[in-house]
Amino acid sequence: MARRIDVTGAGGVRLAAWEFGDPPKTDRAHDPARSPAPSSSGGTDLSGVLLLHGLMGRASHWAPTARWLSARHRAVALDQRGHGRSDKPPQAAYTRDAYVEDAEAALEQLGLGPAVLIGHAMGALTGWQLAAKRPDLVRGLIICDMRASALGTASQHTWTEWFRAWPVPFATLADVRKWFGEDDPWVERPNRARGEFYAEVMAESPDGWRPVFEPEQMLRSRETWVYDAHWEELAQVRCPTLVVRGLDGELGRAEAQEMVRVLPNGQYAEVADAGHLVHYDQPEAWRTAIEPFLNTLADA
Repeated sequence: MARRIDVTGAGGVRLAAWEFGDPPKTDRAHDPARSPAPSSSGGTDLSGVLLLHGLMGRASHWAPTARWLSARHRAVALDQRGHGRSDKPPQAAYTRDAYVEDAEAALEQLGLGPAVLIGHAMGALTGWQLAAKRPDLVRGLIICDMRASALGTASQHTWTEWFRAWPVPFATLADVRKWFGEDDPWVERPNRARGEFYAEVMAESPDGWRPVFEPEQMLRSRETWVYDAHWEELAQVRCPTLVVRGLDGELGRAEAQEMVRVLPNGQYAEVADAGHLVHYDQPEAWRTAIEPFLNTLADA
């Protein structure tokens, strides 16, 4: 099952938050979306987890992770502005501040804090910027394959050209899977998980299958962080933090280990046979990598 909860983000943008596990039983008369859910034993509240996807992603990419987390946590995945089922106003802000304020609003309106934030790529950056800004709302953080160094102008130009290369509209979802999993010039070797990842962000239109996001909005979102390094904010994250990288991902081992060194309370993990989409490439190995860290937070 998937239960949608609407959240009001920065500037009044309507955001869709999702619970993919069975919600904890409750007999409270008030709205469970506005307060912490009780534990399955009827005792203390379940600890909250907010899952933040990366650029072009959507909350449903976290569904397998959210389902196993729901046994011990109230796990909520957020469709960030411009993504998934959340609103995509053309004139809305697609800035770092807006994304961070949206996550902050989600934690407060859903009653999740102090929560564990789990973020992939851009969602991880949002997570550590929020942890630095509002330590009272974040008790733990997992950073999945996101660099702290600046990526630069060339990177943004490469992404612009990549979007232009997409053969949209795609005739079928099978065509989506094949192009992103095999034919995309960015693919070094066939990658079924990558094809499935992008199939998840397509919707059928009268002329074929198109992304549920606007590429221009993605580029606007991206340009607000690719030109800058983010080490200073990383150093301000006081909560326990796990940096996870795929062995073949975009975050190199040396930079990941430097991030752990800069973090006041950092730990490191890597997942073999995984690229940038760590949690999608190797879901069982991803769970093995992060579960001990989550257990230490639960025991603290």
